[in-house]
Amino acid sequence: MASFPRTVMLLGSGELGKEVAIAAQRLGCRIIACDRYAEAPAMQVADVAEVLPMNDATALRDVVRRHQPDVVIPEIEALAVSALAELEHGGITIIPTARATAVTMNRDRIRELAAGELALRTARFAFAASAEELADVAPALGWPVVVKPVMSSSGKGQSVVEGPDGLDQAWEAAMTSARGTSPRVIVEEYLRFELEITLLTIRQHNGETLFCAPIGHEQEQGDYQCSWQPATLTANQLQQAQTMARTVTQNLGGTGLFGVEFFLCGDEVIFSELSPRPHDTGLVTLISQNLSEFELHLRAVLGLPIPSITTAEAAASRVILAKDNMDAVSYSGVDAALTEPDTQLLLFGKPTARPGRRMGVALAKGEHLADARAKADRAAACVQVNQR
Repeated sequence: MASFPRTVMLLGSGELGKEVAIAAQRLGCRIIACDRYAEAPAMQVADVAEVLPMNDATALRDVVRRHQPDVVIPEIEALAVSALAELEHGGITIIPTARATAVTMNRDRIRELAAGELALRTARFAFAASAEELADVAPALGWPVVVKPVMSSSGKGQSVVEGPDGLDQAWEAAMTSARGTSPRVIVEEYLRFELEITLLTIRQHNGETLFCAPIGHEQEQGDYQCSWQPATLTANQLQQAQTMARTVTQNLGGTGLFGVEFFLCGDEVIFSELSPRPHDTGLVTLISQNLSEFELHLRAVLGLPIPSITTAEAAASRVILAKDNMDAVSYSGVDAALTEPDTQLLLFGKPTARPGRRMGVALAKGEHLADARAKADRAAACVQVNQR
């Protein structure tokens, strides 16, 4: 049995990493927060902050070896994953595993694993390594299609293309916003789904897989805008989602919480994507569950028991976005946002802003989902991000 305190290194120190750090601090852990810029949110609550280029394999290896943490928790996708594999081979514990981190940060690898090796139902798709190849493969999927870089996050570089004339622009958008050096896109059929959900899936040291109640969410340009829990699924839909989530997370291995995304089309559940870490849509669990997704992640990672997961009748979140570029920020309307009972506000502490950047989130509980969502929406609308 491991003794405490434990040393936890976060690779990525945004708002999700900040909540992981807070959960770890409550368990007496020592936190080392790493990111590409100073004063990132998790650094503000960590014991040690390290600023380095996260896609630089040498820098990443050096910082891990210097601190010798008990566990390394990747919290972002833009990482030098080759360094993680080398560190893991040398005895460093990577959460969930170096392979899982590498597979899930590449849309081509996770899609080929899910649709090919594991035979999960996904949207029909193809890959293209040039604008000409994109023009060749897209029509067979039917219009419209969705074009995405194989490596990106938060919807960056993603386009919905209504016909052949839009493919060149979609290719350029994907190449401009892609991470890494892969000149490749994934093009998918456009699914007309009724609901998009995240199923938080927890792998424990004892091998048992646990699930949170499904979370419904809405996205714009691939980026989360609001979420609610529990989402309403039929028993058959829930069984399909849990079976697929268990299948793919067992293949990836390791321990911790995974955010597994699905589309609901009629009674059919279609696998979308997977993150091997707490999920942005799961911020709602800070108000909806007895153990948030961040506490669940830490308990699984550190081998601590999870006796039960209970969920409120209705809870929701709504993001707070910046509208302008700002080199220093302040907030107004916080008092108005917190006037209603069962409402919480998280301001992430990001030092700068740009149009559309997520700066905070409003959380609310209600008697039913419509009530909770309306309260979260009202609270978020009260808060303004200003130049300080």
